Amino acid sequence: MSLDGYFEGRKPWDLDFHETVWGDELETFSLEQLEEIGTLLFGRRTYEGMADYWSKETGAVAEKMNAVEKAVASHTLEAADWNNTRLLKGDAVETVKGLKAENGKDVYAMGSADLLSSLLKAGLVDEYRVCVAPGILGGGTPLFKPQDDMVPLRLESARPLKSGGVILTYAVGG
Repeated sequence: MSLDGYFEGRKPWDLDFHETVWGDELETFSLEQLEEIGTLLFGRRTYEGMADYWSKETGAVAEKMNAVEKAVASHTLEAADWNNTRLLKGDAVETVKGLKAENGKDVYAMGSADLLSSLLKAGLVDEYRVCVAPGILGGGTPLFKPQDDMVPLRLESARPLKSGGVILTYAVGG
């Protein structure tokens, strides 16, 4: 996300600023995370964009993105055709509670700010991993939606990148 909190620019899928942090270090981090993932969770809009992008890409990250188990929480999708994706219909909070209760590795959400907002309110977000890009967009889609109360976070790690970006890992709860 940008320093001022946006994960995309003023138009949907305006992600050009992500290139300011992309490089060998972030690619390695991405591959490490993809090894840890049990299920990669998306809301509908993020799922559609990610499926469109990654299903056409090649390389190590694309191979893992296309192979990892995925789930999409949606009231409107009729099918989820991206490789290894299941559709979670109904109330997102309830379906994700069920997903988290399954045996296996952790559930990771990528983007999906609206979905994450509802999951955070329900106490289902354990950790945030955010790569902060060295730039101010001045507008766009914020990663964090308004909350009724402050959400305390505890810094677990800060990993500076040669690009000027920083990967921050925060546990939810003080």
